[in-house]
Amino acid sequence: MPESDDSGGQIQGVNGSREKQGDTTVHAREAKGGIRKWEKKEKEEEEEEAAVEASMGEAAPSSPRALRSPSRKASGEGPAEAGPELHPLQNRWALWFFKNDRSRAWQDNLHLVTKFDTVEDFWAMYSHIQLASNLSSGCDYALFKDGIQPMWEDSRNKRGGRWLVSLAKQQRHSELDRLWLETLLCLIGESFEEHSREVCGAVVNVRTKGDKIAVWTREAENQAGVLHIGRVYKERLGLSAKTIIGYQAHADTATKSNSLAKNKFVV
Repeated sequence: MPESDDSGGQIQGVNGSREKQGDTTVHAREAKGGIRKWEKKEKEEEEEEAAVEASMGEAAPSSPRALRSPSRKASGEGPAEAGPELHPLQNRWALWFFKNDRSRAWQDNLHLVTKFDTVEDFWAMYSHIQLASNLSSGCDYALFKDGIQPMWEDSRNKRGGRWLVSLAKQQRHSELDRLWLETLLCLIGESFEEHSREVCGAVVNVRTKGDKIAVWTREAENQAGVLHIGRVYKERLGLSAKTIIGYQAHADTATKSNSLAKNKFVV
């Protein structure tokens, strides 16, 4: 088809072949420009993904930023990918839900929700469950390493204890969700370095009188490991130096009410 000139007329006749050659040149330039843009975009995306991988390192990620799922290529430009790359966690984790029903045995109120072992599956899980602050009073979430049940009687828990953070009632809608999420990220990101192997899991208790969050460890007598975990955990939660959190042995808590159980360590 003939092209329109600026005045609205049409170019015809003897210049047809020259125009055809010009069209070819224009299209070639456009194609080349499109390739350059695509190559630039590909390079930027590759650099972004490389930066994410570098931040992850060989060890499991240990911060909320590193644990966030890397961006995916959403456009259809460029060659098709084989599939999304997943970022494995060092451990496989299980999420449990407890809803108190006094007419049933305690274990019958405990339900396994899901298991995951990648960064992407963690965020998929977290985005599809109720926030802790929206749970009914008497409900718990528990995140434990796969194979460990969230109860004192489990062989990997019975010699251990917990770092306990108690919240005032008014903190449920201002602090609970932030503190619980940070707790989850500490666990799956192996934030306690070599002492992360001492961690069994964590529990959030939603209660009328005040909510609680606890990190469970496997050996209450491992003073060095327990104290390291407590100090790092307190720092990650952003608690002030004046705020004191205590560590209670399960053996002590099991025989006394929470209010009477003595702190074995404090930070």
